[in-house]
Amino acid sequence: MAVTSPFRRKITRRWTFAAVTALALAASPAAAATTSTQDAGVLAIAHKAPFDCGKTFYANNWTGGHNPSGSIDWQTYGSDAINGETVRATAGGTATFDDEGSTSYGKWVQIVHSDGTRTRYAHLATMVRAAGQTMSVSQGTVIGTVGSTGGSSAPHLHYEQRTSSGVVDTSPTVDGVTVSLGQKKAVTSTNGCGGSSNPYTPAEVCGSGYSVIDSAALGTVGRTYLLYNAGNGYNCAVTLKSTNLGTPSAVSAFLEPEGASRTTDSGNFSYYAGPVKRSAPGTCVKWGGSVGSTSYTSPFEHCG
Repeated sequence: MAVTSPFRRKITRRWTFAAVTALALAASPAAAATTSTQDAGVLAIAHKAPFDCGKTFYANNWTGGHNPSGSIDWQTYGSDAINGETVRATAGGTATFDDEGSTSYGKWVQIVHSDGTRTRYAHLATMVRAAGQTMSVSQGTVIGTVGSTGGSSAPHLHYEQRTSSGVVDTSPTVDGVTVSLGQKKAVTSTNGCGGSSNPYTPAEVCGSGYSVIDSAALGTVGRTYLLYNAGNGYNCAVTLKSTNLGTPSAVSAFLEPEGASRTTDSGNFSYYAGPVKRSAPGTCVKWGGSVGSTSYTSPFEHCG
């Protein structure tokens, strides 16, 4: 197919010293990349705070020994102690669970997002999967709880945003708040709040280079999309929900090049199904999807 157009109640000096000691991770994965914001893969995905809706905690991007520089320590704000708090994915992607025991990150999760960028969540008390396992997550999916495992001496959540090449973004943004080096800001989470607006776009789900060329409404419950990447000849199908956002429910997306088998992604998902990608340059495709019992199936079209 071708397309011609388009945690504490008080943060003390003692805690800061403990955190410096806890996070001197020279031998850990955190020290593997040079910190910078000057990288071709800077994060374009919108991230929400990694906590339940309405929770407020300090995001501390402190300097003077924090490793890696630019990472955030989420700490207690006011009377709401952070220890044991639910940790949620700040954006959707594929999560990998790891456990370094009493060293480094301790229990930690890395999520690789649709554009190749990634986030890390360290010193967790618990994780929803065992070390070595992976799972697909949406923004707001619960991945664990705050603790003090690994090389940490006080409960907090160590959080990083990294580019697709592994470089730490030293001015990460969550819930619209940018926390640059040396800053500490109180951030209120809107993660898991639900609402009527899906936080994802079709192009974000399919990735860089894809543009929407067609779509179909699924009544009032969602919309299914067809996208195309002129650079590699691949099509992409994705279905976005507009109801039950943040709650797993039945949704699907499929793509079928003419003369070939159909590929379908279906299940109970919180925000979307897909991406389903197929190479079909110069070939007609059938595409569509469903939310609940409402579905759409196109004819073979966009033949180029």
